[in-house]
Amino acid sequence: MRQDCESSSGYDSGCMLCPRACGADRTVGKRGRCGVDDRIKVARAALHMWEEPCISGEEGSGAVFFSGCPLGCVYCQNREISRGERGETISEERLAEIFLELQQQKANNINLVTAGHFLPQVRDALLLAKRRGLRIPIVYNSSAYEKPEALLQLEGLVDVYLPDFKYMSSALAASYSKAPDYPQVATAAIREMVRQRPEPQFDERGMMVAGVIVRHLLLPGQVREAKKIVQYLYEEYGNQIYISLMNQYTPMATLSDDPLLGRRVTKREYERLLSFAAELGVEQGFYQEGETARESFIPEFDCQGVLRKCEE
Repeated sequence: MRQDCESSSGYDSGCMLCPRACGADRTVGKRGRCGVDDRIKVARAALHMWEEPCISGEEGSGAVFFSGCPLGCVYCQNREISRGERGETISEERLAEIFLELQQQKANNINLVTAGHFLPQVRDALLLAKRRGLRIPIVYNSSAYEKPEALLQLEGLVDVYLPDFKYMSSALAASYSKAPDYPQVATAAIREMVRQRPEPQFDERGMMVAGVIVRHLLLPGQVREAKKIVQYLYEEYGNQIYISLMNQYTPMATLSDDPLLGRRVTKREYERLLSFAAELGVEQGFYQEGETARESFIPEFDCQGVLRKCEE
């Protein structure tokens, strides 16, 4: 991998940034539970058409896919980068340039995909880019496995929070993500996101410019779990948030022998979830139509847009 230049870490010697609190000294090149050290690593920076309509629009969302992930779900759809093995190491200066380049490409927003383990550097890059003319909304695309006190660093910088809510069951979270604390962590993180952005706002084109969209990826055989999540979100937040119910789970080859994770979500399973949400009274939401569980919906992590043209 080529390195643009050293980036300032923003960490103390033992990393406690995410709920794993692994204590790894990422400042000296050691990898944390996220799979990366403290140098920003990005696997793709390009227009992305496959988010919710109010995020992608016709022009696309300026998605920046960061390498590494503290959660490490066994069924991860972005396994190529979530383990931290793919991507280019860049500086905060270069990251700020990427944001501005995506704006020049007419992106509707800057979409920070799994950026939490680089949060101090991302914050500094956003501040730098805003000083240099970044004007489009900032979307924080997250697993919701975040500390609320870490999210405070983003207050006033992030316009739209786009978290997942994966599990209500601690046992399922332990089995699939080795994170039995996920339900407690995610509910606290989403509460902080809504505190920062309590009112959904849209521009004249219908693009979201402020607010919170909570996603849930329906897993095979887990309709009951999904219903609990939808009910919690609706009863807790009502019309303060949008709920996005997704059926695009794509089974990975490594899980082919698993009786549940080795198959796709059935049409019947998804219809049951949508019917439940409608009966509950959910009106502010998104659902997916047609065949979405295809690997073609997983982008190429080929480092497009990451390096300067002269460095490619």
